[in-house]
Formats: sequence, structure tokens, C-alpha cells
Amino acid sequence: MRFELEVLLQDRLYKYVLALELPEKFKELRVLEENLLIDGEPIYSRKQAQVTLHNTLQNREAQFLVDWHLVALPVIQQQSETDPLHFFKTWLNRMIILAPIPSLMTGESNGETLAPERDASNFGEWFSGLLSRYPAAYTQVDKYLREVMPDIQDFLNEQIGKDAKNMMVRFEAERANLTVDFDALSDGEKCFFLCAVVLAANKYYGPIFCFWDEPDNYISLSEVGHFVLSLRRSFQENSEILVTSHKPEAIRKFSDENSSVLDRKSHLEPTLIRLLSELSVPGDLITSLICDKIEL
Repeated sequence: MRFELEVLLQDRLYKYVLALELPEKFKELRVLEENLLIDGEPIYSRKQAQVTLHNTLQNREAQFLVDWHLVALPVIQQQSETDPLHFFKTWLNRMIILAPIPSLMTGESNGETLAPERDASNFGEWFSGLLSRYPAAYTQVDKYLREVMPDIQDFLNEQIGKDAKNMMVRFEAERANLTVDFDALSDGEKCFFLCAVVLAANKYYGPIFCFWDEPDNYISLSEVGHFVLSLRRSFQENSEILVTSHKPEAIRKFSDENSSVLDRKSHLEPTLIRLLSELSVPGDLITSLICDKIEL
């Protein structure tokens, strides 16, 4: 099993490689190879348990052993905050991977974090952590929510215990007011809040890489286009967003040059990935997808 990642950070190309193997009679994977290069120059390399640091403060190689079941990257300490290794590890730490389940999203929090769970089940802690660390992010969240829910008045993160908080959302229309617990919002409305926090996170502690599996789930058809475009606009500068979708309303918001088609003949074969611009599409894209006429 081999994993390779390339990313451009501060005009420098980082390449990280991790290869795992499962030897005979082993019950767990072990690291076969691990490398980090910046602009083609090795920062460290690894063969099984042996790790070699190619750049140190003394400008000479250093070697040490690490458990062959453990990845070395988290173990290696950066030399300073200007160390390129620091930028790479910070970027990895801020990566957001989402496949939200709105029914698991609550407004309650018993702590703070800037690392959301994949299913967004710790949304309350993420929201609290964002506002605690970056109070101005409230304005960004409020701005987006007013675009998609014009009747929203405000939202509160009330203290309900020593370390516990709970979100309340207030709506106002025609001099009438309604206050609801965050848990009482619909699945789509919770996704609006999640999108608002993603946009704020990218603005205040980005650039980040965000992978969102089918962000158009739970969203009404009339809102999908605006929802996807908001994400695209926020990530068009130095950050990046990768989304998957089966809905025409979302697919049409991307061009052939930044869309890929994934296909797998069976569970026993690898997934094939091709840029849409490289494929011959007969007629309308959506119709071809519905009729399964796109061949990789």
C-alpha cells in the first residue's frame, strides 16, 4: 500500500511518501518506506525502522530508530516555527475531512477544538473553539447564515455549566420571534451552519485543504447551487476544496478542467480516476452520466 501527497505551500513543493507492507505472519501493517522532500531536496527518509534526517542545525545527517509500526512524521520535531517541516505539519493538522451526519450534530460542547470529526459529531466543540480563538469569525459565520436564512436574528453559545455550552438560534420575522435549540434545526439548516464554520475556518486559520463528501446532501435543490458556489469562492485563493457529488445541480457548478470522474468495475478492482476534460462525452454531461455512457 503506497500513499503519496504533493502540496504547494508558500511557493515550495512538498512531497510526502508513505509505503506500508503486511509481511507474512504479521497481524499489523508496518512502514516499509517514508520520505519527505521539499523542492526535490530530502528532509528525511526512512527504510523500515531506520530514519535519516538529512538537514539538521549542524548541517549533517542524523539517524535514529523508530517503531516500524509507527509513522515517523509526527515524531520528528521541527527546529523552529520557520522550519518548513512546521508549515507542512501545521497544514496537515488543519486539514478538514467531512462526511457529516446532521443527526449527530449538536449545539452542546464540553470543550474546544479546531479539529472537527469526520461526521461533524463534535460540531459544538469546533464552533466554540473557533469563536474562542478567533472572535472575529462570528461576523463571517453570521454573514453567510443571513444569506441562506434571511430571518435569522442571531445565535448564542450560552454557558450551561462550568465547561459546558449550548447553542441557541433566534429567528425574527414580522415582529414575531422564535428561539430554538440548535438540535431542533433541520438537517439542511445544520449543514448551513457547518458550511459557515468551514468558510470562517478557512478565512481565519487557513489556508486549509477541505474534503467534503457530498456537501449537497440534505440541501434543498434550490439551495445546492448557492451552497457549492460559496464553498468554491472561499477556497479559490491559496486553499483548496475537494468535493464528491452525484447531483446535477452541484456537478454543473464545476468546469471540465477541475472535475474528475471516478469509476470502479467491481470491488476487486482499483478505482479509476480521469479528468473530465480528457474524456469524450457524448452530448450533455448530465445525460451521459445518467445513462452511464462515459467510459474511462
